Amino acid sequence: MSSKSIPAGFQQVRRDRLLQEEMHDSYRSKGKLAEPTICPDCHAVFSHGRWQWGIAAPADAHRVRCPACHRVHDHCPAGCVVLDGEFLQAHHDDIVHLVRNEAERQRAEHPLKRVMAFEDREEELKLSTTDIHLARAIGEAVHHAYQGTLEFHYNPQELRLHVHWSR
Repeated sequence: MSSKSIPAGFQQVRRDRLLQEEMHDSYRSKGKLAEPTICPDCHAVFSHGRWQWGIAAPADAHRVRCPACHRVHDHCPAGCVVLDGEFLQAHHDDIVHLVRNEAERQRAEHPLKRVMAFEDREEELKLSTTDIHLARAIGEAVHHAYQGTLEFHYNPQELRLHVHWSR
């Protein structure tokens, strides 16, 4: 096939490269939302291209559930954090305080980063989050403060991050 028979704007198929399929995340918006848009569940406002807290929205603003509330409603976390070990038992209250502070700090800056569930047992802590970056930030905060072993397991098919810390 000569290059003259290929229409302008098209490229020949190359068999020497693997193409990655586009990742499909059902919790991302399909297109740009109308501004302003308010989440009826948490009252976060989509303005200037992102979800934000503390912005007044007019009464006639569009209403769409934000991705974080959508995940909470579907019980489908993006991140799971497990903290365990003897050190956790000995310093339980301090570690719980650190985890809650990091989660609140992240949520205050980013409305889509929230803790969905918090199981506080004496032998382990389990958290599920609406965002993989929040799960990673919590794991790194605990590791930075107390060292130990920190492991990340990312599943690209599910777009889910599992974080495990122990000491």
